[in-house]
Amino acid sequence: MGASLPPKEANLFKLIVKSYETKQYKKGLKAADAILKKFPEHGETLSMKGLTLNCMDRKPEAYELVRLGLKNDLKSHVCWHVYGLLYRSDREYREAIKCYRNALRIDPDNIEILRDLSLLQAQMRDLAGFVETRQRLLSLKPNHRMNWIGFAVSHHLNLNASKAIDILEAYEGTLEDDYPPDNERGEHSEMLLYKVSLLEDCGSLERAHEELQRKEIKIVDRLSYKEQEVSLLVKLNRLEEAAKLYRMLLSMNPDNYKYYEGLQKCLGLYSEKGQYSVNEIEQLDALYKSLQQEYKWSSAAKRIPLDFLQGEKFREAADNYIRPLLTKGVPSLFSDLSPLYDQPGKADILEKLILDLEDSISKTGGYPGKTEKEPPCTFMWTLFLVAQHYDRRSQFSTALEKIDEAINHTPTVIDLYSAKSRILKHAGDLKAAAALADEARCMDLADRYINSECVKRMLQADQVTLAEKTAVLFTKDGDQHNNLYDMQCMWYELASGESYFRQGDLGRSLKKFLAVEKHYADITEDQFDFHSYCLRKMTLRTYVEMLKFQDRLHSQSYFQKAAAGAIRCYIKLFDAPSKSATEEDEEMSKLLPSQKKKLRQKQRKAEARAKKEAESKSEETTTSNVSKSGKKQVKAVDPDPNGEKLLQVEDPMMEATKYLKLLQKNSADTLETHLLSFEVNMRKPKILLAFQAVKNLLRLDAENPDSHRCLIRFFSKVSSMPAPVSDAERLVCNVLEAERPSISQVHEKSLMDANMSFLKKHEASLMHRTAVAEMLHLLEPNKKSEAVKLIEESSNDMISTNGALGRIGQWKLKDCIAVHKLLENVLHDNDAASRWKTRCAEYFPHSVYLEGSQSSAVSNAYLNTSCENSENGSANHTGSVSINGNLETFKDLKI
Repeated sequence: MGASLPPKEANLFKLIVKSYETKQYKKGLKAADAILKKFPEHGETLSMKGLTLNCMDRKPEAYELVRLGLKNDLKSHVCWHVYGLLYRSDREYREAIKCYRNALRIDPDNIEILRDLSLLQAQMRDLAGFVETRQRLLSLKPNHRMNWIGFAVSHHLNLNASKAIDILEAYEGTLEDDYPPDNERGEHSEMLLYKVSLLEDCGSLERAHEELQRKEIKIVDRLSYKEQEVSLLVKLNRLEEAAKLYRMLLSMNPDNYKYYEGLQKCLGLYSEKGQYSVNEIEQLDALYKSLQQEYKWSSAAKRIPLDFLQGEKFREAADNYIRPLLTKGVPSLFSDLSPLYDQPGKADILEKLILDLEDSISKTGGYPGKTEKEPPCTFMWTLFLVAQHYDRRSQFSTALEKIDEAINHTPTVIDLYSAKSRILKHAGDLKAAAALADEARCMDLADRYINSECVKRMLQADQVTLAEKTAVLFTKDGDQHNNLYDMQCMWYELASGESYFRQGDLGRSLKKFLAVEKHYADITEDQFDFHSYCLRKMTLRTYVEMLKFQDRLHSQSYFQKAAAGAIRCYIKLFDAPSKSATEEDEEMSKLLPSQKKKLRQKQRKAEARAKKEAESKSEETTTSNVSKSGKKQVKAVDPDPNGEKLLQVEDPMMEATKYLKLLQKNSADTLETHLLSFEVNMRKPKILLAFQAVKNLLRLDAENPDSHRCLIRFFSKVSSMPAPVSDAERLVCNVLEAERPSISQVHEKSLMDANMSFLKKHEASLMHRTAVAEMLHLLEPNKKSEAVKLIEESSNDMISTNGALGRIGQWKLKDCIAVHKLLENVLHDNDAASRWKTRCAEYFPHSVYLEGSQSSAVSNAYLNTSCENSENGSANHTGSVSINGNLETFKDLKI
């Protein structure tokens, strides 16, 4: 390194390297310039100067200098290493690996280059190369602990756990008997637990248990030790010992559900499906009663029996569980009970139970069968629970009555307003829900959660500007809108993207969805720093778990939503491409002079408004970007704030395919993935890929209305295709003819017969009848009246429940809205759409879309609610101040 230089310049070169490592870049740059004055073509100095400039955000100069340095000295490992570091900083990992390999051809024993190469191989999951590099590092420096551990981990990741165990045992053989010293006990303990977990993965359970007991003294993490031991005992079928150990763990943490589950497994009383015989239920009941006596403060011991108890025993246990929590005033009680509503019969029992509690408290002031009076707030929390119960059962009018009663009882509880907002959202009144959420926010301006919930409601009501102003109240001073992006606030970006999509603003929608995709790319990159850190700190079990998590990162729900949203945007863009400037000029030329004048005036006004908003935003940014020291914090300006450049793609389907492939790889078991695949491939058109999507849909859920739609649409498209001309077209036709008999729905049936047989199976379902009607119109457009009749003959069967104040219909609000859109936009029957809206408005009187009689669109209720408090962070909301939103009103309130 710097060997070809005279001693003075060689020392300067060492100073460049040291300055780079200590981040003293100006000092390093000065030293590099001093060398280059005398030796302007010295390759290594040019490369190091480029690397230093790269750290100072001068990338074009950096690449130019590094390439020039490499050109001047192709046989220098330093030049190749620096070139690799430059690529690594830009996340071009494959190119960086090539550079490192070239450097190693020149200097095969360079430990720094080998270490950097191993990190990149772990990042790119080049596991065979990772093993090879780690082995070379170990052979070069066998007295370094990290090299032994890295070699073992590389074999584990390469699915060779037995080899990893051998390496760890060889490493232990090099240690002295009194190892480790006190300052390394934690790290050595982690290595021992990692070794035991490897033995468990290999199936050597007895050996793993013996190893664990033999090294017990050296393991400092006692909880992990016990959890590992109990896991091994269960797998070894030593259930009595395991049960004792689980009871010991429960004494340490009596609210850990996994310990209760493990204890049930040891006693042979566990079922994954939650189905138990009468005898098993009795044994479980006795078990949990004894545990409740032992751990009196454990809520888990009281809550778990509600999952398996039935009938009167369930009612008694639920009563005992609910009463103390109502007295205590636990707002999350309903969320805790919510999973029970999916079990047959339990919702009715809970309804009768909480109605009895409400009736008794309202009349006597105490619980049924009790003489003690409850505090007044107990009645309010009971009403809160009853309202949430009716909301869950889609009885929105009753739910609103109960929540209003609770608000009248105690108007200062924020949870009541949040609950009412949720009920209104479910009932279909999104604007009123946003107004109520804003009212709740105004009651506690320092609560971030309530602020976030308010923002979410506003986005659902398509009030994006207002939501943005509200969201930035809790961001740092400075470029507040970029802060939301920097904070990776994905729920906000997804909700904004969906809102823009509903409003038809594809550019902004696509920008939000792609921002979420970028966050996932950043999360993938963030693992890079942990490849060396975890080996150094010996957090090996967590490290391996993190790598496994990263491998399935794109199966997360947020990524699925973002990718699906982006694909839908590209599909819409393909169906209705944005107009070019020439097309707009052609349309302008067709207009009358007076119409042209009006259009130009509109455009000028819109441009002036946009300019004014941009100026005010930039003023806010410049004033807020000034730090306490008075220095301006310069931030990069977004060149495409409205996502207009994202819409200027030559082939939207090609862009959609990028995200579709990620979904197919990571979310192959979801219907939405294959529905999107079908839509994209039908437009490309890729007939065989569309057919593959149809087959996957039928495999996952053949009775789903969307699967039926895709099946009929596909074979309808195939039947209308012209006769094959080329060899490729004939091959496609032959494949489809050979595959059609394997699909029972259309085997030896016409498409019309397949459609009608699907109707016979699902006559009582609204959405199935709608799918059949849509396909009937597709197959025979002249039968539109029959298709409309099929939909209108659907009946909303009402189900009465025990003790309910009303009857529950089977139809869902979102389904009714979807049917109305179909009648209006696909079947093009405005009269039928109007009749349908009127009919559904009776079932959903609070729905704004259906213009229900009790919605805010008709009654103007809730819409004047907002708050103003500039000192405490107002979002500058327009409108008058509501009674509950004004904090001054509470001064004279008596409770």
